[in-house]
Amino acid sequence: MTRITRFVGGLALAAVLAAPLAGTATAQTPDSDAQIMQGLSQATMFDPALTAQVLRQMAQDAVTQNLPLTLDKSEIAKRLDKLAQITVQIQFALGSDIIRPESYRTLGSIADAMHHPILANYKFIVVGNTDTTGTRAFNLKLSQERANAIVQALVVVFGVSPDRLEAVGLGQEALQVPSKPQDPVNRRVQIFTIGTVGPMGAPVPTSAP
Repeated sequence: MTRITRFVGGLALAAVLAAPLAGTATAQTPDSDAQIMQGLSQATMFDPALTAQVLRQMAQDAVTQNLPLTLDKSEIAKRLDKLAQITVQIQFALGSDIIRPESYRTLGSIADAMHHPILANYKFIVVGNTDTTGTRAFNLKLSQERANAIVQALVVVFGVSPDRLEAVGLGQEALQVPSKPQDPVNRRVQIFTIGTVGPMGAPVPTSAP
């Protein structure tokens, strides 16, 4: 099943190879495999200081210190906005980290992009976010568990190398719409391109010789 998924996804993604990739990050929810590919490929530079461990600590500090939410984006969100990224809606069972079956198609499309030669040398952080329903501590814990579940699915079901993925739960500390903290739109999964697993090889040709 994985091979079929990759093959179908590869056909859908091939169209993007003929077009130049945009130079700025996007937080838009992708509507197609090609948009997933494009969103994760928009890396012109990385922030080496922004690691999964740093993100977890920033979120934990915000919860521990009970920092007030503001109408502006949090410092975490501002730093993440500079990275190549996609935002997707992954459905979970209520209050749990169990991924609903209908979301595996989206995960398959994400895996197809990660297996593609353009992205095969890149590393990613999978970030879980919640709205402000529930306690701050609970939201942080739940979002980490859900990010872990997505990474596990990408690795076990779709064969993405675990060396290329890290999971981070931010809870309610990086709201997409700070002015509407309980809006369901804040409940989302983001995937960020954070660097490479090794030296970059020769560019992948964009057209057949």
